[in-house]
Amino acid sequence: MKKKILVTGGTGYIGSHTIVDLQQHGFEVICIDNFSRSHPRILNGIAAVSGMPVQHINIDLCDAEATRAFFKANTDIDGVIHFAAYKSVPESVAHPQRYYHNNIESLLNLLDGIAANGIPNLVFSSSCSVYGNIASLPVTEDTPLPKPESPYAATKQMGEQILRDFCVANPQQVIALRYFNPVGAHPAGHIGELPIEKPNNLVPIVTQTAIGLQEKMYVWGGDYATRDGSCIRDYIHVCDVAHAHTLALNYLLDKRNAASYEIFNLGIGEGVSVLEAIHSFEKVSGVKLNYEIGPRRAGDVEAVYADNSRARQLLGWTPQYNLDDMMRTAWVWQVGLTK
Repeated sequence: MKKKILVTGGTGYIGSHTIVDLQQHGFEVICIDNFSRSHPRILNGIAAVSGMPVQHINIDLCDAEATRAFFKANTDIDGVIHFAAYKSVPESVAHPQRYYHNNIESLLNLLDGIAANGIPNLVFSSSCSVYGNIASLPVTEDTPLPKPESPYAATKQMGEQILRDFCVANPQQVIALRYFNPVGAHPAGHIGELPIEKPNNLVPIVTQTAIGLQEKMYVWGGDYATRDGSCIRDYIHVCDVAHAHTLALNYLLDKRNAASYEIFNLGIGEGVSVLEAIHSFEKVSGVKLNYEIGPRRAGDVEAVYADNSRARQLLGWTPQYNLDDMMRTAWVWQVGLTK
C-alpha cells in the first residue's frame, strides 16, 4: 500500500515540484493550499508532469478549527512536508506582523494536528536565511545562528526552535531542511516559479525582464566585499531541492535518523554572485538583460553558501543540475507562460 503524505503549500514553487517527485517515487499525496501565494493552474501542471492528479484541499492553516477538522477526517497520514509560509524578505521587513502571524500560527496549528493524530514524521521547510551574515563560509548545520536579518528569517529560526521543543515533548520525528536559493523549473515546462505579485526573487525578475514584462531590473548592491561587488548566494535547482524532501521522508520512514530532530543544508555548496547568475542567464537564453546596479536592500545578507556534506552522506542526496541548467529551465518556463 502506498504511503500517504500531506504536503502543505503544495501549489507553491517548491511544494509543487516536491509533489511531482513524491508521486514519481510511489507516494500518495494530499495537497493543502489556500492559493494565497499560488495559482490553481499549478494543479494541472502537476498532473501533466506526473501523469496523475493530486487530491487538493483548500484550507488556511491559520484557521485552527479547519485544520483540526482536516486531521480528524484524515487519520491515515504517514508523514507531512510543511511548506506553507510567506517567504519574501522585503515584504517581511515592511509587514513583520503579517509574517509572524502566518508563519508561526500555521506551524502551531499543524503541530497540534500532527500530535493529536499520532502522525509520526514531519519534514519542515526552513531556509539559509537563519544563518544571517556569517563570517565563516561555507556554513554547516552546526554553525551558531546569529540575530536574524529579517522578520522572515526570524520566523524560520523560531519555527526550528518550536520543532526542537516539540520533539522533546512528543514522539514525532522531524527533519528541518535549510535550503539556500531554489531556482529553475521542471524540465518538462509544466510547473515553475509563478509569482502572484511582482517578484522579489532574482530569477523570476531576470526572466520577466528578459521577456519584457519588466522594463529594467536592479542588482541590489554593487559595493559588497565580494569578487564583483554583488551578493553571493548558493543557487540550487528546484528539482534537486524537491528530491531531497523525498529522500528526507524515506530517511524517517526507514528509521535511519539518529535523533528525533535533525537538520540538513540543501545547496550546491558553491557561492555564485548575482552578476554571475545574470551572465549565465544571458549566455543560455541569448537575451541581453537591461539591468542597473542599485542600492543595498534591507534584510539582504552579503554572502552565504552551504556545506552540504551531511545531506550527501546521510540522505544520499546529490544535486543533478548546474547553474546553466537552472537558468535554461527557468527561461523555458517563462517563455511557456507567455504563449
